[in-house]
Amino acid sequence: MDVIIVGAGIGGLTLALMLHRRGISTRVYESANEIRPIGVGISILPHASRELCELGLRDALAAVAVTAQESCFFNRFGQFVYKEPVGTYAGYEWPQFQIHRGDLQQILYRTYVAEAGADRVVTGRRCVRVDQGDGKASATFTIGGRDDDTETVEGIAVIGADGIHSQVRKQLHPGDGGPIYSGVNMWRGVTRWKPYLTGASYVRAGWLTHGKMVIYPIRNNIDAEGNQLINWVAEVETPDHDRQDWNKQGRIEDFIGYFDDWHFDFLDVPALIRAADSILEYPMVDKDPLDRWSFGRITLLGDAAHPMYPRGSNGAGQAILDARALADALADNADAETALKLYEDKRLAATAQVVRTNRTTPPDAILREVYLRSGDKPFDRIEDVISAEELAAITNSYKKVAGYDKQSLAGQRVA
Repeated sequence: MDVIIVGAGIGGLTLALMLHRRGISTRVYESANEIRPIGVGISILPHASRELCELGLRDALAAVAVTAQESCFFNRFGQFVYKEPVGTYAGYEWPQFQIHRGDLQQILYRTYVAEAGADRVVTGRRCVRVDQGDGKASATFTIGGRDDDTETVEGIAVIGADGIHSQVRKQLHPGDGGPIYSGVNMWRGVTRWKPYLTGASYVRAGWLTHGKMVIYPIRNNIDAEGNQLINWVAEVETPDHDRQDWNKQGRIEDFIGYFDDWHFDFLDVPALIRAADSILEYPMVDKDPLDRWSFGRITLLGDAAHPMYPRGSNGAGQAILDARALADALADNADAETALKLYEDKRLAATAQVVRTNRTTPPDAILREVYLRSGDKPFDRIEDVISAEELAAITNSYKKVAGYDKQSLAGQRVA
């Protein structure tokens, strides 16, 4: 029997490929009617990059992504605060890739179906129920969005990798409630733009009270002029937000006022925003960590298990680490219930710590410290505001929590 994976996102497809490589039969069920590129940019940090490189995907990723060189911080006046090398430029064995989410999903999807078969991914199936008994688990799906047309499939286990609005999670934890709003709303877009700084620089600027930007390239040489596709995220503290919907169209007039005077030496931020192909809007949300994911032969993975704020570039990365831990557990244990519990034991506490740290002290807390200590005013020297050692300590502490500090990655595999 198959391992049934609910959701063909980054986590679900990574798990499917890893299990297939270990000789474990899988089938992935996706609510969308087709697997097509959606979303905007994501970062693949070294801990997750290692897993994808070990799957033989390094060249495929490098061909479509931007291999990041540095992470840079600026205040909202465009003044330099801090920078550090990343990925292979920082001495890791694995690159930090900046990539369009759709490009990563397509690489995983094409690789998996090429090896396992196109019939291993079933689209147009929305999960409405999971069950288990008699040494097996099952999932029931509606077909093509029709509630009166369902099918039930059985397997050795069911993995809920169906995102922040997971139906599997709702059944396992019926009192869980909805996503928790952080007080920060986000607008995201991609813009065709000339390279800035190194051409491979991840930039964070400003702070939430007066607006914060995250900006990084995700595709190189997209036209004859050598332009890049630049991903950007505008974050603003506001009580106003709608339910999380990855496809909700945003309106530039709702947030551009925060950034209209952000004319940096290396980048005209309002011009970048106004030149976007499209703009999406959604709130920054997470959920409180659960006390358990695994119930017999059913468990959760990725955003279904541990939705977290998109700070520190860790959402997709933690899902990929989940996939590795679960694939290892299923390969090493003949009993699926034992495997799912061992997976939970390895990953639940680790991801809960990332969720909590993303709320309080993510790496961009550097900008909060500068904002507070400078009184949100331009400075003459950053050293008069905060020391380089303090700035490094903030980002290095986060790396340890998230599991991608060099010492940990050079030693035992990090949970």
